[in-house]
Amino acid sequence: MAGAAPPPKQDELVPHPVKDQLPNVSFCITSPPPWPEAILLGFQHYLVMLGTTVIIPTALVPQMGGGNDEKARVVQTLLFVAGINTLFQTYFGTRLPAVIGGSYTFVMPTISIILAGRYSDIIDPHEKFLHIMRGTQGALIVASTLQIIIGFSGLWRNVTRFLSPLSAVPLVALAGFGLYELGFPGVAKCVEIGLPVIILLVMFSQYIPHAVNSERPVFDRFAVMFSIVIVWIYAYFLTIGGAYRHSSPKTQFHCRTDRSGLVGGAPWIRVPYPFQWGAPTFDAGEAFAMMAASFVALVESTGTYMAVARYASATPIPPSVLSRGIGWQAGNHGIAILLDGLFGTSIGSSVSVENAGLLALTRVGSRRVVQISAGFMIFFSILGKFGAVFASIPAPIFAALYCLFYAYVGAAGLSFLQFCNLNSFRTKFILGFSVFMGLSVPQYFNEYTSVAGYGPVHTGARWFNDIINVIFSSKPFVAGFVAFFLDNTLHRHDNTVRKDRGSHWWQKFRSFKGDARNEEFYALPYNLNKFFPSV
Repeated sequence: MAGAAPPPKQDELVPHPVKDQLPNVSFCITSPPPWPEAILLGFQHYLVMLGTTVIIPTALVPQMGGGNDEKARVVQTLLFVAGINTLFQTYFGTRLPAVIGGSYTFVMPTISIILAGRYSDIIDPHEKFLHIMRGTQGALIVASTLQIIIGFSGLWRNVTRFLSPLSAVPLVALAGFGLYELGFPGVAKCVEIGLPVIILLVMFSQYIPHAVNSERPVFDRFAVMFSIVIVWIYAYFLTIGGAYRHSSPKTQFHCRTDRSGLVGGAPWIRVPYPFQWGAPTFDAGEAFAMMAASFVALVESTGTYMAVARYASATPIPPSVLSRGIGWQAGNHGIAILLDGLFGTSIGSSVSVENAGLLALTRVGSRRVVQISAGFMIFFSILGKFGAVFASIPAPIFAALYCLFYAYVGAAGLSFLQFCNLNSFRTKFILGFSVFMGLSVPQYFNEYTSVAGYGPVHTGARWFNDIINVIFSSKPFVAGFVAFFLDNTLHRHDNTVRKDRGSHWWQKFRSFKGDARNEEFYALPYNLNKFFPSV
């Protein structure tokens, strides 16, 4: 036709293709790197998970009445159980390269147990510590039954089958972005140590590899190790040079490399064992509160598992595998949370968000690497003094790592938007409203608690207060619940809506046998699929 505009070039205006699996990952789940590299990468995972493992007992144990000895033993126990749970998870759970560690979600019910009236009459601090620890053990043991039932009954499988890419976005995104208060606010507690770590991490992982242009990815793959070692040495010289000699006790605690008390309190060799603090005690109200925390952590871990699957270049995780991970020896759930109760870690476990982010930084999603890291956890938990040296890394260094790793997990959630129609007003409403409420509702609960000393729900039943306050203080839980509810009730059966929400992209992954690739990533070892079939 005369005068018609020339047709556009083929490479113009073409959107990026949708990818079931993330490309450009160097080593996926079943392809491990060479052994020397795998060992170093495993040690890096161990270093990253140490932050939460140390920070939580450091905050809780003194409130329980414990000193440096008790704190060192609780850190050792948490590390030991994390190693066992991580091995179980990679062998018998989802089989994803997910590290299992302590969870901040359990801090609130643990503090509630600490403040319980039945411990206020105990004068001796050590005796008080033992009684409170036994109380948390009892609550965790009871709470573990909830996850075992939800997982093994197939209930969680049936719930997650209704999860579309659209409703997964707020859940996964806020599993990472929702932890923002643990990032830069932690760095700022000793900014002269924390800020250099962020700068070095970005330099080593993003800029130097392109400047050097080497064939072997050394700087980006081991950016964490380089950054920690450089800044840790720098912090050590600041400490011995007297930079903090006249600082406030708070600044000294965060900045100095000799203030953790872990090296002095840790025994040379000690193997944690069940009921090491004595027989657990049981209280119905405390168990209900811990159940609420374990359910919230279950939802949060579901989001983190989805991020791990993405960064390991696996297919979207089938609901039956997710359910197996919840009930079988996996995640923050089932047997794992039972072990937390038996050994006495003071809190429950969940999938480590920071280690999920490390998969993205290194581009290594190998299962073997994470299993090696579990070996380091168990080894250094038994050799107490050696483990305590690494555990005494100043907390602002870990907070700097979180700035990068939590951001990566949040970005994994945003990546699911590629399956959705972002020009749909329904999509915009669900996405915007769920993310906003996921940030705003927990903010109200947290602000109220920090001012009043107790949550907005303050009835005569402490267990009921704890349940509601724990649930609505979780950003991924609130965002995920709102998105899940709206996505499954707003015009769901409309054929256009089905495409808008992206569910047709994930349809074939709703059953284990729907895609041949699932067998490679998620099949159980030792022919166990015969006894625990994934449907």
